[in-house]
Amino acid sequence: MKRVLFFISILMALSFTNSDTIAKSTAVIVTPESSVLVRGTTNVSTFTCDFNINQFKNPISVDYYIEGNKMIFNKTALVLDANCFDCGGKAINKDFKKVLKADKYPKISLYINEISEINSISRVQASIDIELAGITKNQNVLVNIKEAEADNILITGDLRLNLSDYNLEAFKKFMGLVYVNDEIDIYFQLNVKEK
Repeated sequence: MKRVLFFISILMALSFTNSDTIAKSTAVIVTPESSVLVRGTTNVSTFTCDFNINQFKNPISVDYYIEGNKMIFNKTALVLDANCFDCGGKAINKDFKKVLKADKYPKISLYINEISEINSISRVQASIDIELAGITKNQNVLVNIKEAEADNILITGDLRLNLSDYNLEAFKKFMGLVYVNDEIDIYFQLNVKEK
């Protein structure tokens, strides 16, 4: 369990200070067994866009403090290249990148603020600032953590976002007969190990 608790800090390898807190630093690697999926719907079907995990900028630096049942992070970020999503075809890939304004804003950054224990150390709540298309919004997400093979830690969760919160307009096709709904779901399964 100590190992799991330690890796919770690594988890959000996606500040408060007082005289009792001690700054800690480490680095983690997101392994190729990981996945990040974006799922959305149109008025006629669904679509899934898969992030190319090999494009993660490893290792990821993790700086944090422990305060009570919280871990407070300092400048810890997961950065995704908006051009590295595959939605299953050239046309939808182009449309998805256009929705994300990938030409102007090629990076999607997830800054980890803090995580706190919910019922056990295997289920935590994370506070994350998501910077998308030049706009930053705070999101809270429940995250599950468990030990994986080879002393790695598996971090899973999902998050629902509204494109309109980031001033993004979903694409429309065929003079508006086919359109993407405003809500998208982000599913992540990160297999991480300490560097």
